[in-house]
Amino acid sequence: MKPDTRLVHAGRDPERNFGIVNPPVYRASTILYSTVAEFEKRAERKYTGCSYGLYGTPTTLALAEAVAEMSGGFRSVITSSGLSAVTQALTAFLRHGDHLLLPDAAYGPTRAFGENVLARFGVDVTFYDPLIGSGIADLVRQNTRVVYVESPGSHTFEVQDVPAIAHAAHARGAIVVMDNTWATPLLFRAFEHGVDVEVQAGTKYLAGHSDLLIGTITARDEALFRTVKDGTTAFGDGVAPDVCYETLRGMRTLAVRLRHHERSALDIARWLAGRPEVARVLHPAFPDHPGHALWKRDYLGSSSLFGVLLRTSSDAAVTAMLEGCRLFKIGASFGGFESLILPSRPGENRTATPWRETGLLLRLHVGLEAVEDLIADLEDGFTRLNAVFGKGQA
Repeated sequence: MKPDTRLVHAGRDPERNFGIVNPPVYRASTILYSTVAEFEKRAERKYTGCSYGLYGTPTTLALAEAVAEMSGGFRSVITSSGLSAVTQALTAFLRHGDHLLLPDAAYGPTRAFGENVLARFGVDVTFYDPLIGSGIADLVRQNTRVVYVESPGSHTFEVQDVPAIAHAAHARGAIVVMDNTWATPLLFRAFEHGVDVEVQAGTKYLAGHSDLLIGTITARDEALFRTVKDGTTAFGDGVAPDVCYETLRGMRTLAVRLRHHERSALDIARWLAGRPEVARVLHPAFPDHPGHALWKRDYLGSSSLFGVLLRTSSDAAVTAMLEGCRLFKIGASFGGFESLILPSRPGENRTATPWRETGLLLRLHVGLEAVEDLIADLEDGFTRLNAVFGKGQA
């Protein structure tokens, strides 16, 4: 089946739910057992069924089934947020004395978890150039347990050569964990490119309405899945069934929304590329983007999120631009129906690959509004920006 069809039908079983189209919301903590023998086998049920509310209800399992089918993985685990999906996936496979490789352009909280939490518990963390490709083989040690990839980069949109990195990691016995939130499995088939464990912030595109927090972890095979499931169970990370229901409902329109996001984002990115205030647009689908060839080879499309490097480094000018926007609101998220914009300073966190650009970077998420209205909003913003220093001097 095509992805659109899978999204409509995955995780649904009307015959088991009295003909109801959507899986109902099952709220439960206690699960009852008919016999002592069933109760004593409850440990195995946490992998495939319901043993206690913390580990999932039929609503949770319906969402997990839909995510796994969309991703092409063995099975999925649902977590309480996108960040929890990242942290739970990493801690499931890492222990004291292990080595972790993280890309220098990783999502800020992911980086902080490596530096401030994993390092505190004896995991050696090395940040690497996200464009290193097969060269990562030189960084993989005997104790390297996980190579983490996030492509494109969270604010600077470097496209990683995931197959090459996966090949080098597997040659040394390491597993590859990927944050695939930007593309979702509809636009990047992680398991087909060598990834072992895929994480997504379901908060973003899967749910799509900026009103909940949820994360997903999908494993390539049963052994990896059981490791992930045991890890999330040990930390007591549970998700309310109502949130799972709302995420599953959001997924039904994911393919339609992504196509709209892509078209609108490309239209606006092209318009921004022609503005005198813009030094460079950071969008993987642009031919002049450093990772464009990899994006064209491995991806099936692009999403709503990209960056714009301005010619100005003036905080006052950018503040004037952003604070007056009517449609692009300042917010640290993406994937929802509404457009967002924020200033970014990637140079503050880099260690392996210094950020040497002098202008300020903006990150834009293009929502579902009319492109003409969004362009008019940005055009007004540039008028305010130019008023601070004068046109052409910003």
